[in-house]
Amino acid sequence: MTTSIIAADPKQRRSVLSGTLVGTTIEFYDFLIYAQAAAIVLAPAFIEPAAQSNPQLSQVLAWATLGISFLFRPLGAVIAGHIGDRYGRKMILVFTLIGMGAATFLIGLLPTYATIGVAAPILLVLLRIFQGLSAGGEWGGAALMSVEYAPKNKRGIYGAFPQAGVPLGLTLATATMLIVMAIVGKDAYMEWGWRIPFLLSFVLVLIGYGIRRAVDESPVFRAMQEEAAERSTPLPELFKNHWGKVIQGALIFAAQQATGYLVIAFFGSYAQKKLGYDPMIAWTGTLVAGVCWTIFMFMAGAWSDKIGRAKTFIIGYVLIMIWEVVMWSLIEQGPVLYVLTVAVLTLPLALTFGPQPAMYSEMFPSEVRYSGASISYAIGAVLGGAFAPMIAQLIIDKTGNAAYISVYLIIMAIPALISLFLLPKDLEQRDLIEHPESKNSEPVNATV
Repeated sequence: MTTSIIAADPKQRRSVLSGTLVGTTIEFYDFLIYAQAAAIVLAPAFIEPAAQSNPQLSQVLAWATLGISFLFRPLGAVIAGHIGDRYGRKMILVFTLIGMGAATFLIGLLPTYATIGVAAPILLVLLRIFQGLSAGGEWGGAALMSVEYAPKNKRGIYGAFPQAGVPLGLTLATATMLIVMAIVGKDAYMEWGWRIPFLLSFVLVLIGYGIRRAVDESPVFRAMQEEAAERSTPLPELFKNHWGKVIQGALIFAAQQATGYLVIAFFGSYAQKKLGYDPMIAWTGTLVAGVCWTIFMFMAGAWSDKIGRAKTFIIGYVLIMIWEVVMWSLIEQGPVLYVLTVAVLTLPLALTFGPQPAMYSEMFPSEVRYSGASISYAIGAVLGGAFAPMIAQLIIDKTGNAAYISVYLIIMAIPALISLFLLPKDLEQRDLIEHPESKNSEPVNATV
């Protein structure tokens, strides 16, 4: 198959990059505001009474509600991937944004256990499930949209834009919590002020909806529409011919998620509950980490365009394994070292996250790309991120020593490194339409 490449309008490219960045930021603000509040606020309000006033058990159960939403991300990825491969990326990006925002807003309105009893944690879990479905479908569309608009030698940096939405969403969520707490006070925040960041999601979703509606469909998908009638159904095709890549992609991502969700969710709770740091200090650490992670994300994407995706990931994982050995003793040495230690961890985290959209886009042919990338991402999130905070909490409860968490994280990194060494050597050179494993054989035109 031959591909005719027509230069895309720079204004259109800027629209796509801003649309994927802003939309993903808002989606992950919605998803991560829960992670920030789970053990500190939501556990005593919704779970601790049901756990017979056992604070340790309520923390574990709070982390479990965080993990439950991950279990439904693969289902969201399957649904969104099928629709996205058949009918386009843009439609899914709008639906997932609205779905995530609605669930987040409703959490902000949810009565506590003291008001409606056991119905409170049940409704909380149901809304988290809905968030998980939306998150499972969101990432693939935003990631592929940005990469499929990129020049061949800039896929890494273009793909870093939706990736940066994760730490930007974390930064926005943490900053909102800090501002609200500073205004209403700690006691009022714990009682009712925590609802405000959830309710603000309504405004953010309106902004994101306006931006995403203006984004045009991916040029690669538009080109593939010419063969739509001849293409097989994406999911059977994916699992028949590309299941190995799905597993490989999931293992590469799982280790990053295990460490990433310590930064996103666990460290703030650990700093307050175990180390006795003030909530403002703990969340300031998360805020600084989010800013650093965002900056490093673009650096990692650009670097992967120069040295390759696999090399960038491998360097990142090696640095993570080294830093995990020393960081637990450092974060106990006071608030300043706590903040710096978590911030430093975001550099290798970015190296194992920034190049991911480009890597996944190059791994899968276009007719199954949305399904393959989304399902790999969702399964990796389940294996690595879903219960990482809960596992870390259990390790501390059983051993009394947070350093043992490093063993768990290093074990998670080993399959990722093996999978990276097995990637094709020509990955970055692959054409996103004329993919070596694509079943399409007719010439197509694409504006990229």
